[in-house]
Amino acid sequence: MHEWISLPAGPVTDWIYTIVGLVLLLLAGDSLVKGAVNLSLRLGVPALIVSLTIVAFGTSAPELLISVQAIWDGVPDLALGNVVGSNTANVLLVLGVPALLAVMHTSQFNTRASYLQMIAATVLFIALAYRGVYDWIAGLILLAALAAMLTHAALAAKDHRQACAEDDADDLEGADPDLPWSKIILFLILGMIGLPLGASLLVDGASNIARDYGVSDAVIGLTLVAIGTSLPELATTVMAALRRQADVALGNVIGSNMFNLLGIIGVASLVGNIPVSPNFFAFDFWVMVAASLLLIPFVYLRQDLTRVWGVALSAAYIAYLWVVL
Repeated sequence: MHEWISLPAGPVTDWIYTIVGLVLLLLAGDSLVKGAVNLSLRLGVPALIVSLTIVAFGTSAPELLISVQAIWDGVPDLALGNVVGSNTANVLLVLGVPALLAVMHTSQFNTRASYLQMIAATVLFIALAYRGVYDWIAGLILLAALAAMLTHAALAAKDHRQACAEDDADDLEGADPDLPWSKIILFLILGMIGLPLGASLLVDGASNIARDYGVSDAVIGLTLVAIGTSLPELATTVMAALRRQADVALGNVIGSNMFNLLGIIGVASLVGNIPVSPNFFAFDFWVMVAASLLLIPFVYLRQDLTRVWGVALSAAYIAYLWVVL
């Protein structure tokens, strides 16, 4: 188990870490959504674009920390497994659980361009895997694709500002046109710091509790690491769903998946080579692709993410864990 923060362990402190981590995740997720919504309002940029970039990068911090640490520790399989597992969890778990709490009106937002970019990133990622290793060449290609995605987002934001002088602030819950810049930046910083810290505390505490009950490190790594690094996305998406910010929720997942594939493996492969195990071609890559294709009804068929979908996605993730374990 590779933790990003080394913490003293004990039966009582493990439970404290777990509870504090969960609370911190929820508070930080709320802070990041508030900051992102108000930033989009101030800049005249759609909340979707802010969620595809700032929110997505902020919530992907744990995956980046875990993957780079895994390379330094000589366990590159963990870096690759973390990203692939997190992308699957992002769709099935991160969208499934919030949909159980509140209907997300994803049909109201046009996410086709960003979704196609995510699919293109997935195809590029798997195509490079056929080389047998993610090395510095693959890393530069992935980072170049990320730069292209960010450039597209910047141009889209510029076009939006020119097309309309103001966002419909009345439709954005949590938006305050008079909120000072200092508070907007504070919300964003608190969210970006609190999310990886909360995830670290929760994973650390829960892992120690699991070991106390005799659960093996292998099982803990397969479940808690992948789920743990997706907790910031989950916390942000839950708060976005409760605040009726479906564009932030869906944009966060699509943006995080793109950043995981292009940015995290791109950076990690510059730190050291990441060999691709045959097991990824046998199962994991294709589960990730299948999970990505499950977004088609919400992107192209104008479906809302209802509680029925929430049950289906959550059940699919439980089935996935059952097969993996």
